[in-house]
Amino acid sequence: MTNKKQTSELKRITEYFISGGAYFWAGYGVFFVLDKGLHLSLWWAKLAANITGWLVNYVLQRYWVFNNPGLKKHQTEVSGRYALITLADFVLDYFIVAGLKSAGITPYIGQFVSSGFFTVWNYLWYKLWVFPDKFAKRKPAVPLSRITAHRAHGHSGYQRI
Repeated sequence: MTNKKQTSELKRITEYFISGGAYFWAGYGVFFVLDKGLHLSLWWAKLAANITGWLVNYVLQRYWVFNNPGLKKHQTEVSGRYALITLADFVLDYFIVAGLKSAGITPYIGQFVSSGFFTVWNYLWYKLWVFPDKFAKRKPAVPLSRITAHRAHGHSGYQRI
């Protein structure tokens, strides 16, 4: 890796940590209010906290950390990938925090443990799949070499060339 690429990657990692902190603390604050203030169940408090964090996180990751003008053409795909990873994260996070709670560890500490795991997990997913530098070119469902012309009468318009 060249020095310029290393510097760029270190900058990206720093921005990722900052935006991850914003995600964590926004969600942590909501969790505290809903848990201690409104006495909601772990499920509802975690769900609301995660939704808050996800909104903050998506905006910062997409438009700051992994800001890539080429992603604009793939906004639907990027958003779908983010949603898929986020749902998987939610399930894993809930089980990590609930499992630690059942072992006698408060969810407030459990969230720190969980965030350590997701710091590495999500960086890899975001960098390589959700917000990639380049999207792979898609092949058409039917290769163009197999399509010639449609004929009103006679044999099929599809023939092997």
